[in-house]
Amino acid sequence: MFIRPKKSLGQHFLKDRNIAGKIVNSIEGNPELVVEIGPGMGVLTKFLLEKYPNFFAFEIDKESVEYLKNSLSIPENKIITGDFLKLDLKSYFSGKCTIIGNFPYNISSQIFFKILENRENVTQTVCMIQKEVAERINSQPGNKTYGILSVLLQAFYNIKYLFTVNENVFVPPPKVKSAVIRLTRNNTLKLDCNEDLFFRVVKTAFNQRRKTLRNSLRQMYNPETLSLEIFNKRPEQLGVQEFVTLTKLAQIKEEK
Repeated sequence: MFIRPKKSLGQHFLKDRNIAGKIVNSIEGNPELVVEIGPGMGVLTKFLLEKYPNFFAFEIDKESVEYLKNSLSIPENKIITGDFLKLDLKSYFSGKCTIIGNFPYNISSQIFFKILENRENVTQTVCMIQKEVAERINSQPGNKTYGILSVLLQAFYNIKYLFTVNENVFVPPPKVKSAVIRLTRNNTLKLDCNEDLFFRVVKTAFNQRRKTLRNSLRQMYNPETLSLEIFNKRPEQLGVQEFVTLTKLAQIKEEK
């Protein structure tokens, strides 16, 4: 049985077992629980089940779920049929977990925001994504590719770009190269600022990234605060700690 990849779900099935094994072996340590997002035809799943008995997967495609159960004999209790983005993860696990998957390109950013929402539980993520997105996440201040995901993920995770994957190992081949990255929870349990406001400041700043912070964030600050030197900069010039500083300055207006 072969599942026809669905364009609407952004499916590109990995067919190279060597790369699948390499992705699974990129998980560090001995995680309490491993959660796979979108197993598709199960090329990662087979390796994961052998290595991690405490494992389950989220799969939105019912045809894939039937294939995993019937053709690969994956136990029914290991597969949750549903949309990872819409499910309450804490209702499925309360402890620490590692997330792994070949993320659909069209929703990879949304998956990362979901991981950030659950950062208290998600201690590690190993994923294959579009190479361009991987480079963006790993990018440092001062680079044109540095953006919202770079700042938000680097605030809570150490990022490691692991390896590049060519198009010809997928069915169907995507039009771009892929990359595997690993996110490992850093020591920042909580930022030294209002975290919800931090997310808002970062997103607002980068939504008008060509403007100086004085222009893009004007509505969030008192006039006297906007005279500070930091507001002469553009968002891609700031590291995580400088965005924390910006957030603390924004709290002055919020608290009044």
